[in-house]
Amino acid sequence: MGIDGDAPGPPHRQFGEEGGRLSYGGYLCLPELLAQQRPQSHAPDELLFITIHQVYELWFKLLLHELEGAREAMFAGELWRARHVFRRVHAVERVLIEQIEVLETMTPQDFLKFRSQLAPASGFQSVQFREIEFLSGLKDERYLGSFRHASDTELARLRRRLGEPTLWDAYLAALARRGLAVSDEEIMASLLAVARDRRSYDDLWQLAEDLLTHDETAAQWRMRHVQMVERQIGTKSGTGGSTGAPYLRGRTRLHYFPLLWELRAWL
Repeated sequence: MGIDGDAPGPPHRQFGEEGGRLSYGGYLCLPELLAQQRPQSHAPDELLFITIHQVYELWFKLLLHELEGAREAMFAGELWRARHVFRRVHAVERVLIEQIEVLETMTPQDFLKFRSQLAPASGFQSVQFREIEFLSGLKDERYLGSFRHASDTELARLRRRLGEPTLWDAYLAALARRGLAVSDEEIMASLLAVARDRRSYDDLWQLAEDLLTHDETAAQWRMRHVQMVERQIGTKSGTGGSTGAPYLRGRTRLHYFPLLWELRAWL
């Protein structure tokens, strides 16, 4: 009973004052975060360039976290959880594509005011982006020799990604858990069985569609990225020594899960 004989109600809480230990800026480490934009020139648009690419790296960090979660869920047979995670992955990847429009508000003339200050730095050197590709199935050991400026810790991460299971490995484990064959000779027959018997295997089909959407949005980002590069620098070489747009355009045809695309021709 309350002081006046009434039934006690919920306690009066000053939620924001209870702990008294955290603030918005402290929790997000904003002083440290906002001190990381360090232009190398006086060009007005360099802050835009740095901010966009740092935001990309933050999204990459989240994507790696979520893709690892999706992989673990598939290995555990928790396909519902994997599908939930992939919805988040797809939403983030759509944001990555849309961010390019912000970068394109910078004119080629404005970019040239500070581009020479960037060499030999290049997006080609993004360790997290390569981690995403390796985790998704595009493993290429040759890239280890391209990261001359990477730390020992970053190189160790890339080597670990080369040796660990991919998303496709996790999907094959989910198929095998349902009694479907996953050998190289039998995998297409199993994929066809999933596609043709939705009553029995709709969860596996929908998960395959989630993988395909991840593949497709990555391809859309690559295409949108190369268009932005061509709009900014044309056919000039990249600051990191690559051929620039021709190299990027050659990667637009890559697939994480080629068998899921080939499946369409067999249906």
